[in-house]
Amino acid sequence: MSQSVCILGVTGSIGQSTLKILDNHPEEYSVFAVTAHSRIVELAEICKQYHPKVAVVPSKKVDELRQLLILADLADIEILQDEAGLIAVSEHPQVDVVMAAIVGAAGLMPTLAAVKAGKRVLLANKEALVMSGDLMMQAARDHHAALLPVDSEHNAIFQCLPEGYFQAERNGQPKMGVSRILLTASGGPFLNHTLEQLQSVTPAQACKHPNWSMGQKISVDSATLMNKGLELIEACHLFSISEHFVTVVVHPQSIIHSMVQYVDGSTLAQMGNPDMCTPIAHALAWPKRIQTHVPPLDLFVHSHLNFQEPDTLRFPALKLARQAMQSGGLAPAILNAANEIAVAAFLNNQLGFSQIPQIVEHTLSRLENSAADSIDVILQADRSARKIAQQFVMNKGN
Repeated sequence: MSQSVCILGVTGSIGQSTLKILDNHPEEYSVFAVTAHSRIVELAEICKQYHPKVAVVPSKKVDELRQLLILADLADIEILQDEAGLIAVSEHPQVDVVMAAIVGAAGLMPTLAAVKAGKRVLLANKEALVMSGDLMMQAARDHHAALLPVDSEHNAIFQCLPEGYFQAERNGQPKMGVSRILLTASGGPFLNHTLEQLQSVTPAQACKHPNWSMGQKISVDSATLMNKGLELIEACHLFSISEHFVTVVVHPQSIIHSMVQYVDGSTLAQMGNPDMCTPIAHALAWPKRIQTHVPPLDLFVHSHLNFQEPDTLRFPALKLARQAMQSGGLAPAILNAANEIAVAAFLNNQLGFSQIPQIVEHTLSRLENSAADSIDVILQADRSARKIAQQFVMNKGN
């Protein structure tokens, strides 16, 4: 029986890769709903090809999409708008699988709605879990949702963990023979840059990742290593493990996607070519495996793999994220909000690359941390952090 899929953020790189997987298995999956934020022409083309029942866009883009759909003789596609529309398709009773690929805090509420509706949620939006980790994981348990990681690193860890790991007690301690998680990082495009060279980095340079094809925001996060910091927080929540037991390992080739160490001295690694179609297919079909176009790894081509410790002096964002996870409460949500403002400002040439972690640290120091015990409290902290970070941008740190 075919499964009905909702793709949140269909025009992004993850959304496009998801469509590639669905194309390979038309008898098993169909597209029920698609959403986009600004690429409305691309969204209309996707609607022409996949004929979803529903499309969701911001209210200011509804007329544009409607006209394009009328021209394509697709006026029967229902158009919903804004966050309410995103939530409606995420929890829709006809949806079986939700690909949560909206970038940033905007993905929190629709992802949580999908979890509370008991869907199979393919989690590509790390910020949602960074902001509301404990609440999101509790909701998944309460509503029997399958929350499956799509980030290549977390998907790799998921594949390397023992069967039954997620049924064990969630107390932050390694369990079932696991001793440590090794979270790999490419190091980004500036791995070998000096502090002085980092001062003059441009947005175009930061968006040119050496191994992965990604959107602008995540590319900048990869360049600052904030992406790895957010992934560290995400890993702690997904796998119920204290940050003390998560080690970040810089691995420039991006062939080993992450590893799990065991008490007997074993280290299990998941390897593969750097293509997001592999983890998407794994999460989509788990516990089965389905075919993708990704070629198998050629070990004779990739005969040399390198590893090194991350340098938190040149890339302090990683240290800030670890500290936020140690602090707990609202700190990760504050970190994420400040980073989103800082990255947007950098991409708009409003500040320098090295000022991104400065804004994050400044914002964390200005807001009092407390328990993240409700979505309303988390969202208020998010708003407050954005205001403080935006003020820093306007003042350029002066």
